[in-house]
Amino acid sequence: MKKVELLAPAGSFEKAKIAFLYGADAVYCGTSSLSLRTRADMKDEDLENTIKYAHSINKKIYVTLNIFAWDEKYEEIIEMAKRLEELKPDGIIASDVGVIETLKQYAPSVPINVSTQANIISLQDCKFWYKYGAKRVIMAREMNKEQLKYIMENKPKELEVEIFIHGAICFAFSGRCFLSDFLAGRSANLGDCAQSCRWSYNLYAEEKNNPGELMPIETNEYGTSIFSSKDLCLIKEIPEIIEMGIDSMKIEGRLKTEYYLASVINVYRNAIDDYMKNPKEYDYKKYLKELEKVKTRGLTTFYFNDRNNKDIQEYGGRQYNEEYEFGGKIIEYDQEKDRAIIEIKNKLQLGDTLELIEPYKLEPYVFKIEKLWDADTGEEIKEVSPGVKGQKVILNMPEKCEKDWIIRRGK
Repeated sequence: MKKVELLAPAGSFEKAKIAFLYGADAVYCGTSSLSLRTRADMKDEDLENTIKYAHSINKKIYVTLNIFAWDEKYEEIIEMAKRLEELKPDGIIASDVGVIETLKQYAPSVPINVSTQANIISLQDCKFWYKYGAKRVIMAREMNKEQLKYIMENKPKELEVEIFIHGAICFAFSGRCFLSDFLAGRSANLGDCAQSCRWSYNLYAEEKNNPGELMPIETNEYGTSIFSSKDLCLIKEIPEIIEMGIDSMKIEGRLKTEYYLASVINVYRNAIDDYMKNPKEYDYKKYLKELEKVKTRGLTTFYFNDRNNKDIQEYGGRQYNEEYEFGGKIIEYDQEKDRAIIEIKNKLQLGDTLELIEPYKLEPYVFKIEKLWDADTGEEIKEVSPGVKGQKVILNMPEKCEKDWIIRRGK
């Protein structure tokens, strides 16, 4: 079986390091204002550091420059292209043909990965982009497995194919949406999506013969999230994806937390490795069990198995997890005292059940908080709540751990 790339999001330099720690083969991250996640915390200096760090540990990095650009953006695009030609990422993700033409001129040595925003859905699309100079195509999420198999069997041999396997699904076709711009003046196609499809709406009915007389349609106190999609999850389908020869499996989520990244990447890393070692005993349920702990919306296979699948909407608008949350990140570990300095993310107190997520190990180490110490005074305390960014606490650790490991807290 061909080795498949596990590709993870990196909304910041710190998140990139977490992604690599937990098993990502590569990450994708944005430029400061030219990608479709301009609110991600990735400044130009961080981008440079991320590229250098990835290459120092023999990992890959792809830079997104996938906005649909107005003419006034091209001066900035040219400067960024020149900079990327110097930094040499492993690819630039783009979709606007004007942008791609500019990249070919000013960053000729950096491969082009054509974004899912280009709506690539056919073998003819793939052949066109290959002739146009693309190294990789990122397929539209709306494709099913039979369509993907056909493309894999007939595409140019050197052309790489990437698909999404986990994360948020956009209400619009492959993310090309104008809803946010229309309702909030924030263009998704310029990287500033307000996620209007996740909002709750009040619905009204109008009787045809009485125009203007609107009758409210009852939902709940929050309205209804008629546009909101569930999250994509193809953990069960990993064997089929590997067998068809897909080059890269992509996780969505540059705005997600380090906790989300560690949890999801770790699950898929274990799933891929386990299948490659012993394909006959692949059991998706044990991986799904761990993914359920971190989900904030329902999960769906979208159209991968069935073009007629209707189980894709999250009408209740639920975006929380009732059972688990981000507990903290290990900053330092003292093996002699079995203590760790933790950067806390939610309230911790004596008796809480925590799960230590160890890289490359599927099942977390479960333990209870027996003692807490104030990180500044060393005084024993019973609880601690996050008050400022970067707040720390000292925690007893019954299991050996390392810097940057993530802790999950049971609610």
